[in-house]
Amino acid sequence: MERDEILNEFGLRIRGLRISKGLSQEKLGHICNLDRTYISGIERGVRNPSLVGIYNIALGLGISLEDLFKYISVDNNEN
Repeated sequence: MERDEILNEFGLRIRGLRISKGLSQEKLGHICNLDRTYISGIERGVRNPSLVGIYNIALGLGISLEDLFKYISVDNNEN
């Protein structure tokens, strides 16, 4: 899986979780101490968040890191 595919899939996961929790990008950003435009960039797959940013997003969504990455597929068969 290429970098862009991973970022897009991760962004879709964040968006889905955020919407399912009834949070706007602005509200999630406020909870995570991140700008709304940064959340938007992550969701669109154009931002590559740091590990600390990912951790803060998981906290803001009220889920574990394990649950955050659940259903994100990675093809380990690529060379």
